[in-house]
Amino acid sequence: MSFFPDVPKIVFEGRESTNPFAFRHYNPAEIVEGKTMAEHFRFAVAYWHTMRGTGSDPFGPGCAVRPWEDGTDSVPMAQTRVKVAFEFMEKLGVPYYCFHDRDVAPEGKTLSESNANLDAVVKVLAEEQQRTGIKLLWGTANLFSNPRFVHGASTSCNADVFAYGAAQVKKAMEVTKQLGGENYVFWGGREGYTNLYNTDLKRELDHFAKFLHLAVDYKTKIGFDGQFLIEPKPKEPTTHQYDFDAATCAAFLRGYGLIHHFKLNIETNHATLAGHTMMHELEYARVNGLLGSIDANRGDELIGWDTDQFPTNLYLTTQVMLVVLNQPGGLGSGGFNFDAKVRRESFEPVDLFHAHIGSMDCFAHGLKIAAAIRRDGALTDFVKTRYGSWDTGIGAGIEAGKEDFGSLETYMLKKGNADANVSGRQEMLENLVNRYLG
Repeated sequence: MSFFPDVPKIVFEGRESTNPFAFRHYNPAEIVEGKTMAEHFRFAVAYWHTMRGTGSDPFGPGCAVRPWEDGTDSVPMAQTRVKVAFEFMEKLGVPYYCFHDRDVAPEGKTLSESNANLDAVVKVLAEEQQRTGIKLLWGTANLFSNPRFVHGASTSCNADVFAYGAAQVKKAMEVTKQLGGENYVFWGGREGYTNLYNTDLKRELDHFAKFLHLAVDYKTKIGFDGQFLIEPKPKEPTTHQYDFDAATCAAFLRGYGLIHHFKLNIETNHATLAGHTMMHELEYARVNGLLGSIDANRGDELIGWDTDQFPTNLYLTTQVMLVVLNQPGGLGSGGFNFDAKVRRESFEPVDLFHAHIGSMDCFAHGLKIAAAIRRDGALTDFVKTRYGSWDTGIGAGIEAGKEDFGSLETYMLKKGNADANVSGRQEMLENLVNRYLG
């Protein structure tokens, strides 16, 4: 039985193609900077949006048409849904998927019942992975939807909730390992505060770190060799979340002795909610050795919340790829997970294909543009020249640790004044990038 009988296998046809069910730029076998596009991206489908999204919003219930759904939240329905997901991914040609434990299996009345439900669905996931060759990029636990997590999970004021969250993560880690997951993500959906009047900030941060240390210990115990990832997000649903942005996460990990165990899973819409560009968040993670994976989406500049739209902005994808290509080895075990949902008005199953096809093409196009910019060296040459004063003379001495305040004072007293600054040429460089996009 086919769940998408009218959709063919999506293949590359080239930029002249007008076929909406074909790639114009994404050619998995095309080599760019020594790697195939498939190796650069390691694209993944987000199970929660693609398979569980209903099109609901704060003003109305879901209106998505999903013919395979029977209206229940049962284990048999969850098992059928797995087969729908893998047919979708097969036809789309993505090599990976990602999930939360509660996306793929219904929550039971008790933890043991929830674990049994998950095991029953994981059996089908494993079978479909074996049948198709599609792999698990990362798994994670949903520690934010159930009312028990109203005050958070690892940062809850209720110690029993901390314990429940630990047990849930333990199971999710085991399942991720069982399915060959290459990473495990921690997203603190409610790990933060809404009001400091009722919050012991220091204690909550300590508990968050304790939770992560326990996870590291269990990772070693079970021999899970995947990469641990933290996904920064500044707010929503809380007023302030403890994984606010890449810089906050880096400081937290260093402060609690966790820096060597984690990298970051950077999401575009979370970057903009924090008041940053995606390029900034990626570059900050990269220069700190923390860039691990990417949740590929975008926000709406006119809406101040997490809209999780599919990324079809060529400027955005070019900037992302300029950073990723600058990291030796790219994303390593990470990938590009489409943490994005079709718009409420795009309610038919076929819209899921159009959304992913367009985004995969946009990233492939951005990769080619970024590679061309790097090949010509226009940006790197400008930056090198701009910082040339640090390569010789007093600048080189400062960087080498050979100068102190006294020697620098002597240097400037003798010289009299600093050399004149030169223009940053921002507009010229923006024009330069536009040439490549054109």
